[in-house]
Amino acid sequence: MSTTSNSGLCLDSVESVLAAVGQDLGATDWIEMSQQRINTFADATGDHQWIHVDPERAKSGPFGACIAHGYLTLSLANLFLPQLIRYQRLKMGVNYGCDKVRFPAPVKVGSRLRGRGQVLTAESIKGEGVQVSVRISVEVEGSDKPGCVVDTISRLYFE
Repeated sequence: MSTTSNSGLCLDSVESVLAAVGQDLGATDWIEMSQQRINTFADATGDHQWIHVDPERAKSGPFGACIAHGYLTLSLANLFLPQLIRYQRLKMGVNYGCDKVRFPAPVKVGSRLRGRGQVLTAESIKGEGVQVSVRISVEVEGSDKPGCVVDTISRLYFE
């Protein structure tokens, strides 16, 4: 197990994943939540509710601007996770699920976001693999509350 700047934690075996439990993974670089990203997500999911895609109407709505879909914010865990933790000698990794997904704060268009991570649990599984749970908090710049907190679950199989 090693830590490298800008590359996140690097793990290369079941044992290194097991040893990483409790490890703070730090934070990623910031990205902007653009209206284009929101609109593209709306097109992909069919969710064109005005609080997401109608900037004029959203100005007078409860948030004062368009907000990202909760599931769009959740999907950013998939963008941030490989920036926080890398695997070497990995034969296969699969998303196994999520626990405790929460959306404590809205994510307004134009907000800057980053992921912060922590390895919560890891346990060996049959077939020489390991199941690991990593908490990803999608932080909103300038907000006391994150836009999303999710405990991701992955199954990893090493060479």
